[in-house]
Amino acid sequence: MFTHVLFDLDGTIADSRVGIVRSLQHGFAAVGLEVPSDADLEALIGPPLAVVLPRYGVADDLVEPLITAYRSRYKPIGILEAEIYPGMRELLYALAGDGVTLAVATSKPEPFAQMVVEHFDVRRPFAVVAGATFDGTRMHKHDVIAHALAQLPGAAPENSIMVGDRHHDIEGARVHGLKCIGVTWGFGRVDELERAGAWRVVDTAAQIAELVAAGT
Repeated sequence: MFTHVLFDLDGTIADSRVGIVRSLQHGFAAVGLEVPSDADLEALIGPPLAVVLPRYGVADDLVEPLITAYRSRYKPIGILEAEIYPGMRELLYALAGDGVTLAVATSKPEPFAQMVVEHFDVRRPFAVVAGATFDGTRMHKHDVIAHALAQLPGAAPENSIMVGDRHHDIEGARVHGLKCIGVTWGFGRVDELERAGAWRVVDTAAQIAELVAAGT
């Protein structure tokens, strides 16, 4: 079986759609830009905002002000406008109870990730909560995964796996020789996960448990 499992947070453990979209709306309005549709804003969820905002036409000099405005709403309000996906809390506690070492590996700033898992009572199953830095020195998913793996004694490609909902989860895992399970309930589409090279794509938390138990 896999002895170490790294989980993405937004779109994998937590449905953070409402809080992130509302906070992005606030950010776009604060810098005087037309607010995109909810669907377009949902497409931004997952990768670092500093990376994806320019791809959606945000001028370079507005990226940081927009992110600052986004965080000014997200930290006090938006971070709690979320819920844990069905079956995920039970899965995390069950895996940890079976002796599997768990870690969060998210592009969300690490202090925000800590707040989410603590507020929604899913902190205890995790040995490590690894996230991005506010200053951008640790931003990309492969960097976050490296940060998580460095804190997990015994983790290796043959016994560890990533679980995520977007292509960058899969691509980041591959940098470290890890397989990645793609989940269909998050912000990525099945074809996105398959094109990125997901090892398996699952529709339920129970299927994750089965794959972890079966191993490679």
